[in-house]
Amino acid sequence: MEIHQINAFLAVAEELHFGRAAQRLRIAQPPLSRTIRQFEKQLGSPLFDRSTRTVRLTAAGEALLLPAREILDACRMAEIAVSAAGQGTTGRVRLGFAGTSSHLLVGRWAKLVRKTNPGIEFVLDSSAFANEALLMLLDRRLDIGMVRWTVPPLGITSRLIAEENFLVAMSKDHPLASRESVRLIELESENWVTLPAEPGSILRESLLTASKNAGFLARIVQTAPDSMSLIALVSAEIGCSLTISSVAQSIVNPDVVFVPVMDPPPPLQLRIAWRDGDDRPALLEVLKLSEQALPSLA
Repeated sequence: MEIHQINAFLAVAEELHFGRAAQRLRIAQPPLSRTIRQFEKQLGSPLFDRSTRTVRLTAAGEALLLPAREILDACRMAEIAVSAAGQGTTGRVRLGFAGTSSHLLVGRWAKLVRKTNPGIEFVLDSSAFANEALLMLLDRRLDIGMVRWTVPPLGITSRLIAEENFLVAMSKDHPLASRESVRLIELESENWVTLPAEPGSILRESLLTASKNAGFLARIVQTAPDSMSLIALVSAEIGCSLTISSVAQSIVNPDVVFVPVMDPPPPLQLRIAWRDGDDRPALLEVLKLSEQALPSLA
């Protein structure tokens, strides 16, 4: 079974007229008739009932109609895929990010990729924190990381997309919850909840450094694996938590308020990072779209 035979069959089946089908295919009618006869002989069954006035599909022709269309569609998709692959519009790109604090930005970016390049599989990993994302980038388990690094490491290219301010998350019933801002020294006697003590845990390190600069050592009573869990601990009045503005924008909890810090650490820089020299077309296309969805911070 050859593609030109399927094209000829579909043209006649849809027109039910050899003359019009030949015009549609831009060939003479005799070659079209020969192609159909050869195709029927090859299949061992007539596909059309012909008379001097009408052309109708036989039962075999009806049975062939849908598979023939699927074959042509598959051929067209194959041609498109091969053509598009060289232009960066198909492929697999893996993005790692730290869940709650970045999911709004990631959603905006992924939506644009899907809309403009449906052939690109944009795989999301929401459990990749800073140091883990670095390791995954370097050993090629990730292609892009959305990370908070103080200094981008060697072998990695990055682009700054946001600076995030520090806030204190506290229970709505906390005595300072109604304040427009708070100094960290005012929270000297508070219990704190934070992320685990892992390499690259910037929020935890920022809390310890900021409290030391304010003149006390933060008393950490419990840890949680992610920001969503931290806010749940705050709402349960286990303690306060030093967090960032993107978390406050992403999590709605009626029992928790976010109060700006008057003497905060320097803002955290949120970056998009990828390996130096990685020039795969799909990756470059996704990075180009990131400039539209998440512009660089001036």
